[in-house]
Amino acid sequence: MRRTAREIAELVGGRLIGEPEREIMGVASLATATEREIAFVESEGHRSQAERSRAGCLIVPEGFRLSGRTLIEVAHPRRAFADVILLFHPRPRPTPGVHPTAILGEGVILGEEVSIGPYAVLDRQVRIGARTVIGAGVYIGARVEIGEDTLIHPNVTIYPDVRIGTRVIIHSGSVIGSDGFGYFLVEGRYRKFPQVGSVIIEDDVEIGAGVCIDRGTLGATRIGRGVKIDNLVHIAHNVTIEEDTVIAAQTGIAGSAHIERGVQIGGQVGIADHVRIGRGAIIGAQAGVPSGKHIRAGEFVWGTPARPMREFKEQYAHLSRLPHLRHMVAALSEQLEALRQLVLEERAKDE
Repeated sequence: MRRTAREIAELVGGRLIGEPEREIMGVASLATATEREIAFVESEGHRSQAERSRAGCLIVPEGFRLSGRTLIEVAHPRRAFADVILLFHPRPRPTPGVHPTAILGEGVILGEEVSIGPYAVLDRQVRIGARTVIGAGVYIGARVEIGEDTLIHPNVTIYPDVRIGTRVIIHSGSVIGSDGFGYFLVEGRYRKFPQVGSVIIEDDVEIGAGVCIDRGTLGATRIGRGVKIDNLVHIAHNVTIEEDTVIAAQTGIAGSAHIERGVQIGGQVGIADHVRIGRGAIIGAQAGVPSGKHIRAGEFVWGTPARPMREFKEQYAHLSRLPHLRHMVAALSEQLEALRQLVLEERAKDE
């Protein structure tokens, strides 16, 4: 594919500076781009990299200048560059239709231009919205509803009665709607508490590979609009995650936790049951949030148990000084012992 700098500027709505007919054939990073490729400069802090780059065209922030180079000036370089990536690497889309090996149960309803891949199984009364793609080997349980323009990658399992919105992406190996971890003791033995709720995934959610989202015990586990979930995350029963929250890999969220809008959760975070995390809070990687804790809106916490970042850093600094403190205490003990011996000797003389 070939595009001129002028065509790319028109696509992203940017201001072109330099050669409008410069030919671009691909995208690359600042470090690896050639004269036929386009890269982007996110901020003034990347100027030195931009100066060294061989890129034929650069998408840059407003006001950024680089003498002798072809530039496309935009308000949000990363967002514009994402559009350019899709221009040169359009997402492949399978031909609409149902593969001959797919199995469709009674009462399945498919929207226009839906694609159902090989060996997919759709149980009874499943509803699939227009232009949605169901990959190979996907299982979709009874009465599941999936909206338009959604992409379910191969080998995803969706249990019955789950509702999934529009423009959702679910990556391979994920399980949506499995039973929550609900048991109670009767005469010394564990008995299963029935898990009869559902999972509701709203629009524009992306779920990584190997994610498990449990159904609610009675109500619903809810994933809000625009939530982004990394690989290998577990979300337990009756959890609520509000809009535009991001969750990094290997995080575990226990039952009935409530995560408000715009929260950022780092990798390997453990969130216990009935926790509430306020809007816009940040949970640092490997933090542990104990049961019932309420983290205030906008707070940045880290550590186990999780506590405000300033407090964590202060305590961590004190911990790092413990070896030095130990040596000081040992030296002081030796001095005190020497002083004690001296006092004893003086008393012996006096006697």
